[in-house]
Amino acid sequence: MKVAYVFNTSGRTATYKLGNMILPQLENGTLGADVSAMLFFDDNNFILRKGDSIGERLAKVAAEKQILLVSCSQCSMERGLSQGNCCGEDACTLDKPEAVNCIENVTCGCWGDFFAKCKADGVDHVITL
Repeated sequence: MKVAYVFNTSGRTATYKLGNMILPQLENGTLGADVSAMLFFDDNNFILRKGDSIGERLAKVAAEKQILLVSCSQCSMERGLSQGNCCGEDACTLDKPEAVNCIENVTCGCWGDFFAKCKADGVDHVITL
C-alpha cells in the first residue's frame, strides 16, 4: 500500500506524530506502507529547518525511500524558509520560491506538486494529520 501525508493541524503534529510515531517506523521498516510524499503547512514547516534533529532524520529517510518533501510555498516564505515570489491569489501558479535554511531535498510548492508525485507513485491513501 502506498500513502502520502499532509501535516496540516497546528500544534505538535510534525514534532510528535511524525517525529515520535511515523519516522521511527520509517527508519526501522515497520510502518507497513510505502510513503510517496509529505506536504507541510503552517508551523509544521519548522521541522524542515536545517539542523532540526527530526528534520535531519527525515531528510535521510526521504532520500533513501524517494519521499517527496513539500513545504507550502506561502507558509515557508512567512517563516523565512524560502525566498522568491509567492503571494496573492495566484500564489500557487507563480514561480515557486526556493527553499533556504532547510534540510536536503525540500521542495517549495503546493497541491499540484504533491498530487503529481502521488499520481506517479500510485498512492492509495492521503492521510491528513
